[in-house]
Amino acid sequence: MPHRDEAPIGAPCWIELFSSDTERSRAFYGALLGWSSESAGDEYGGYINFAKDGQLVAGCMRNDGSSGAPDVWTVYLATDDAKATVDAAAAHGGSVLVPAMDVLELGTMALVTDAGQAAVGLWQPGLHKGFGVVSEPGAPSWFELYTRDYDAAVGFYRDVFRWDAHPVSDTDEFRYTMLGDGDGGLAGIMDATSMLPEGVPAHWSVYFGVHDTDAALEQIVELGGTVVEPAADSPYGRLAAATDPTGAGFKLIAAL
Repeated sequence: MPHRDEAPIGAPCWIELFSSDTERSRAFYGALLGWSSESAGDEYGGYINFAKDGQLVAGCMRNDGSSGAPDVWTVYLATDDAKATVDAAAAHGGSVLVPAMDVLELGTMALVTDAGQAAVGLWQPGLHKGFGVVSEPGAPSWFELYTRDYDAAVGFYRDVFRWDAHPVSDTDEFRYTMLGDGDGGLAGIMDATSMLPEGVPAHWSVYFGVHDTDAALEQIVELGGTVVEPAADSPYGRLAAATDPTGAGFKLIAAL
C-alpha cells in the first residue's frame, strides 16, 4: 500500500508501545521489522518514534511501573473531535482513562475503554497525521478487537467512532465485524468469548506484516521474545502470535 497521508475517521491511525525497557524495545523491533527509532525530545517526555524507510509507523513511551500496567501495544483510532469522541464513549458504555489532551501542535489524544472494557486510544491529528505506511512487511498491517461483549462492542464503535460496520460472519462458531467492506476493510471486531482465557481482558491487537512468518518467529526467539501461537495458515495469510522481550504481545501476518 502506498504512503497514507491521513487515516479515515474511526480507522486505526497510530500504535504505541508502553515499554519498561525502551532501549531493548528499540533494538528488538529494529532487528525484527527494520525500524529506525529516534527520540522526539525532552519536550515530549522522551517519547520515541519508530520509522520504516523514513515513514512513521509507531511510537514508544517508557513504562516506569507506577501505573501498575503491563507492557502493551495500544491502538489509536482517528477522530476529528477528540473531546466529543471522549464524551460519546462515556455516554455509550465506555469509560475515560485519559481525557482529551493536546500534545503541543502534533494533535490531541485520549484513552478510553469501550463497552466491553477494552482500552483504545483516539487521536485527532494536528501536524502528526499518524503512521505513514500500512499493510506491508515491516508495518502495522491489521488491527483486531477481541471482546466478550461482541454486540455491545460493535454498537460502541459504530456510535462513538462512526464505523461503517460490515458483518463478515454471524454464526455461533465465528462472529466477526469489519470497519469497511471486503478488500477495503481497515479493522475487525471478533467475538472472543470462547477464546479469551480466564483473567485475560478484552483487548486490541496489532498485526505486523512480515515476508515469512516462520522465519520471523525464529528471529523473535533469538532476539529474546516468545512465541505464543505458532504459525498457521488462514484465508487471510500465515498468522502467528508472539511477545517481545518485555512481554508486550503482537501478531504477525504474511501473505500466502
